Amino acid sequence: MDQLLLESRAGLERVHPSDLEREMAAGALVIDTRPVDQRDRDGDLPGAVVIDRNVLEWRLDPSSPHRIPTAGDPARRIVVVCNEGYSSSLAAHTLQRLGLSRATDLIGGFQAWAALRADS
Repeated sequence: MDQLLLESRAGLERVHPSDLEREMAAGALVIDTRPVDQRDRDGDLPGAVVIDRNVLEWRLDPSSPHRIPTAGDPARRIVVVCNEGYSSSLAAHTLQRLGLSRATDLIGGFQAWAALRADS
């Protein structure tokens, strides 16, 4: 699994939690893939679109009739956020393979973002 994670991250320009707000202001589509129990426990990620991990590809694939309207531009920056930054790396790599070349993820996931905000 470690090798797969390394290979997935090799093609990502991963986002540091301190840069997430700037990415959003620049038009990035931020996708929160955390399960409902984690969102209930830890809170929402302001400005993020919630998409369950098990339907992520169908909701973002430019050729899918089930994609969300905001995912129409395959050149748009997409930042996938999971709880700790592992499954989001795999998901972002898969999105790149679907043609979403600017897909990436958040280093450390929601927990890193929340910790940064708590330290502010």
